[in-house]
Amino acid sequence: MLSKREMVLLIAGILLQFLLSSALSTNDHESGDAPIASNGQKFPWNKMRLPNRIIPLHYDLLIHPNLTTLSFTGVAKIEVSVKQDTNSIVLHSKYLEITSATIALTQDGIAQHEKAMNVLEFPPYEQIALQSIEPLGAGEKYIININYAANLSDGFYGFYKSSYKTQDGKTRLLASTHFEPTSARMAFPCFDEPSFKANFSVKIRRGSQYIALSNMPMVKSFPIGEGLFEDHFAVSVRMSTYLVAFIVCDFKSVSAVTSTGIKVSIYAVPDKWSQTHYALEAAVKLLEFYENYFNIYFPLPKQDLVAIPDFQSGAMENWGLITYRETALLYDSVTSSASDKLWITMVIGHELAHQWFGNLVTMEWWNDIWLNEGFARYMEFVSVGATYPKLQVDDYLLNTCFGAMGRDSMNSSRAISTVAESPTQIKEMFDTVSYEKGACILHMLRNFLTEEVFQSGLVSYLRKYSYGNAKNEDLWNSMANVRCLTKNSTYCIYVTYTWTFSMNYLYTEGHLDIKEVMNTWTLQKGLPVIIVEHSGSLIRLRQERFLKGVLPEDPVWESLQSGYLWHIPLTYITSSSDRIGRYLLKTKSDTIKLDKEADWVKFNVDMNGYYIVHYEHSGWDALVNLLDQDHTLLSMKDRTHLIHNAFQLVSTGKLSLDRALDLTRYLRHENKTMPVLQGLAYLEVFYKLVEKRNIPDVATNLKRYILEFFKHLIDKQSWSDDGSLSERLLRTNLLEMACDLQYPPCLQKALDLFNKWKNSDGTISLPTDVLEIVYSVGAQSADGWEYLLKKYIQSMSGAEKIKIVNALAATRDPEKLAQLLEIGMEGNVIKLQDLAHVVAAVSRNPVGHLLAWNFVKTNWNKLIEKFELGSFTIRWLMVGTTSHRKNWRRLVAFVIV
Repeated sequence: MLSKREMVLLIAGILLQFLLSSALSTNDHESGDAPIASNGQKFPWNKMRLPNRIIPLHYDLLIHPNLTTLSFTGVAKIEVSVKQDTNSIVLHSKYLEITSATIALTQDGIAQHEKAMNVLEFPPYEQIALQSIEPLGAGEKYIININYAANLSDGFYGFYKSSYKTQDGKTRLLASTHFEPTSARMAFPCFDEPSFKANFSVKIRRGSQYIALSNMPMVKSFPIGEGLFEDHFAVSVRMSTYLVAFIVCDFKSVSAVTSTGIKVSIYAVPDKWSQTHYALEAAVKLLEFYENYFNIYFPLPKQDLVAIPDFQSGAMENWGLITYRETALLYDSVTSSASDKLWITMVIGHELAHQWFGNLVTMEWWNDIWLNEGFARYMEFVSVGATYPKLQVDDYLLNTCFGAMGRDSMNSSRAISTVAESPTQIKEMFDTVSYEKGACILHMLRNFLTEEVFQSGLVSYLRKYSYGNAKNEDLWNSMANVRCLTKNSTYCIYVTYTWTFSMNYLYTEGHLDIKEVMNTWTLQKGLPVIIVEHSGSLIRLRQERFLKGVLPEDPVWESLQSGYLWHIPLTYITSSSDRIGRYLLKTKSDTIKLDKEADWVKFNVDMNGYYIVHYEHSGWDALVNLLDQDHTLLSMKDRTHLIHNAFQLVSTGKLSLDRALDLTRYLRHENKTMPVLQGLAYLEVFYKLVEKRNIPDVATNLKRYILEFFKHLIDKQSWSDDGSLSERLLRTNLLEMACDLQYPPCLQKALDLFNKWKNSDGTISLPTDVLEIVYSVGAQSADGWEYLLKKYIQSMSGAEKIKIVNALAATRDPEKLAQLLEIGMEGNVIKLQDLAHVVAAVSRNPVGHLLAWNFVKTNWNKLIEKFELGSFTIRWLMVGTTSHRKNWRRLVAFVIV
């Protein structure tokens, strides 16, 4: 069992909604005491960050994995430049057995007089020190030669083993890498920090039955005896260690060439090769979009996208060799739904955006990982919206920002840019704040500056820092340096960090310091709520921190509000004007004088800003009346935004639940997907809470209310895959809700389809958008549950497997749920990568939420052996089983006892 301190430290970084504090103590590695190496000698460095007196220039790597012994050997030749006289070279190594190390001074690139080096290891910091008898002189270049060996990792980081089963049941092995953020050191000794960029030459030895892939194209391959081949890959561009990648596998591929001559290939296990074609189409289109949008050619001659059978996260942006979870890359036309296809498209857009944001320009240190992830998340929407306009993905950015706000409204949130030193702390930076909030403040900035200025600023940023590293302020400087004096656009002039706006851009009457504005969004945690008091033509505004879990009467309220101030680019519309008003609020309170009196005012137009809005006095009444009378006077995004804000304000006590429900009354006349799904989501949340708390009378009444409210929409849905993406997503959500609430026509239709499919032994095709609904209804019988488990084992579609797992987790039989959890833990039938999904699915079931929590608690030691602390899986496990308030209290008790 974990100690109390270890458990508290874990929770500090991994809970999404109920985090404690994300800061871990790092004082130990800042002391002046010399650490002791594993052999008892003094280790010459006492900090977790590497010294900068040695700079790597080039790595020459020879890697030989053995898929029989599940081990590998390697030789790392590293050319370095010495910046300060020293007798030691400190670099990273984790779980590597160093067998020898030598160093040689280079002249004209040729090594001279190779000499042995003493190797010291300091595992707590994952560092080794190579000690030289003779001092290494500043200004000189040396080549370090390190021989080493290791086992292929059992987890999902470093150079790890993976496997898959063929259709005829045979097991095939492969080896793949995942280095971000700090696991390149598990595959070769290296300077494993993002600012230590270098060029890489990779050589792989493999059996003849395999192929090898790496970041660059293979330039030659030759036999070396005993059935082995050695593949040499071209020298890479200058890049960080976490972007290096190599794979040894037996995959098949499909390829195409972009308009600029880049070869794009999709790799998958042979039995799933037919599922690669959509990804190829999307990757080519999106890569071409990014080249045009950034006006910077993709710098490599090829781009591979590889579906890995065992993969913990969604995907990894290795330069030229992107790796994916199978469900994030492979599209099966028989079992993949509209939402599956959207997910694949968005993930491809995300990873290809990284080829510029993250790969070409990399954050200087992990505290600014949002410069990678926030941009990639936002560019998903920009790129997919441009290349697949019918998907209308811009609408779904609302949900991204809603999710970010939910996390950011807790006091346990963190600033976008936060100190992170240890590997665990760094892993914890890959969260909702970096991804979703980062994307949302960029969206706000884009609308603030205009599209032309934003795009020009990005291009300037990418060009200036290409093949280098950047910080927050470098981005703001690039935005401020843009000159855009073209016709028909807002013109902007850079004058010592300031913008002067004219024409229709009226955020400020004078100068604007972009850095000053954006620092309020990146250097402090949380988000603001704007409190609007409107009377006639006068609007009084004030801002405060939007905070859940603490009420104004609580003693800590004032201290939690103190010191928070945002510079907020406000937008608003009124009943008396067609023009969008704009105002930069830089103080705690202010007033706006309208040209005319207005009956209503609505702030945060189309939710282009990252803030909540509360309307005092009759403000909400006016908006409720407006929606009741003619909801089309507000845009679809504005209607969705109002529903979200209202229920968020209910959770903080600023608005009554009755008033929020009044706002949803108009939904009986709504025909757009996003507002309907937003209202439906909150009603479902209330129902799930009541159901889990076992209050049958209230649950029955609420279920009746929801079904009656949405009956007209439910009854209009067809059990098909017809319609636009928006219509298909609405159908899936409505029918899922109807069956979940035991609506008889829904249950009967789903059961009829399930029996028809089962009687054909799965040979007939069901509509993909309702597949999971049909499976979930079928899983309610013992026979149906067992049949679905059998089909799970047989299925070659990752999309179908996920739907079957969700269906298996929907049974109301606790014994079946316990069996499912054990199957997930074993890792044979259900892969370990999907364990967190299994646990979360069981936890969503009112019969299973306690089972899931007890499962995590009982198996905690085993879980942290299988998955690293701070990893996606551990965080997902904890969030999935503690998002319910009652389980949160149990978690606190578990930690304290």
